[in-house]
Amino acid sequence: MDIVESSIAAVAAAFSGWAAYGAMQAAKAADRNSQTANSTAELAYQTAESVAQIERDRWHRELTPKIMFLVTRERGHVELLVRYSGPPSLGRLTALDLRIRDDRDRSNDPLLGGGLTADERDSTIWGPWRFRQSANGADELGRSVEPLSLLPGEEYRLGLDPTHPHRLYGGGSEKWEKDYREKDLRLWVDCHVEGHKPWHLTVDLPQRLGDSSGGRRPAQ
Repeated sequence: MDIVESSIAAVAAAFSGWAAYGAMQAAKAADRNSQTANSTAELAYQTAESVAQIERDRWHRELTPKIMFLVTRERGHVELLVRYSGPPSLGRLTALDLRIRDDRDRSNDPLLGGGLTADERDSTIWGPWRFRQSANGADELGRSVEPLSLLPGEEYRLGLDPTHPHRLYGGGSEKWEKDYREKDLRLWVDCHVEGHKPWHLTVDLPQRLGDSSGGRRPAQ
């Protein structure tokens, strides 16, 4: 009887062990399935979000403001004509920020002994024109003006004045005039519309003041 009872106990123990092992394996399998399902759901979410972002970016590009620029000479004064033509569905440009770019980026140029300081370099507009300091809230250097606000079809005129050479420019003002007067007027153009991400555009305007259409360029 003791032998029988011991055998039954051993079988019961073995069965309990296999049951526990089976339960553990089932729990592991369920956990793997859950992780796989979560990974699949996360991948599906990321894919859907990527597709949605691509669509938002495409829509943003299609709504890029169309802005025309023209350098003109009116009554002896040089002006920058800014015209916003749409798209009409975009509505008002709540802020159009214009900033004059240099002919190239000099921020990483080495500063040599006896040469220009960083402040002197940065306070020089390396190009033909600056915004007229007495108008449109231009900054002290004439590099930028107060933001404009325009509806589709509206235009604005900004006065331009010649730039000046830095103190070490060989040949002085006469050489500076010769070197830069025919260079492009280069601009950064930042467009802000309520409910949209900003658009950051650039434009290069040729200096053809004798040609009423030659200086016209869209922002890009």
